[in-house]
Amino acid sequence: MAFKEFIRSAMLAAIAFSGMVSTSWGAGTSEGTFAVKVLTPETAATAAQAALAHCRKAGHQVAVAVVDRSGVLQVLLRDRYAGAHTVDFATQKAWTAASFRMSTAALATETQAGKSMSGMRANPRVLAIGGGQVIEAGGSLLGGIGVSGAPGGDADDACAMAGLRAIADAIEF
Repeated sequence: MAFKEFIRSAMLAAIAFSGMVSTSWGAGTSEGTFAVKVLTPETAATAAQAALAHCRKAGHQVAVAVVDRSGVLQVLLRDRYAGAHTVDFATQKAWTAASFRMSTAALATETQAGKSMSGMRANPRVLAIGGGQVIEAGGSLLGGIGVSGAPGGDADDACAMAGLRAIADAIEF
């Protein structure tokens, strides 16, 4: 009986403390949930198609991946002659951009050998080379787009940026 009473008292104290924290720190409502914005499949597809079209126009065969804010794949397009590796690389770039909330080119700079964040490259999903961009609007993370197959990270980035430009009006809020 004493243990049950102890647990009940501890739970009540935790509830009271969380109420004080949310009131004193302005954490918002006590509903225990929050709302997020997510990309529609159509918007994700528009971004991927625009990135692919930009790369095609430049003569590059690529794969393009778009992930949601949690890093879950929403769209994957692979051009007919894009290398087999491009599917995984595009997806990893999109995941990395969304997960770290920065472009994969910026992450490549920040995770070079000898820098404090260099250990992040040990994660097998992290791909710290150009071609991954964050999809954000109104200060909210919406996802990431990754491109692989163009000659170099700069060319992959240019295609990813074309995908972002194609959806800019649709995601602004």
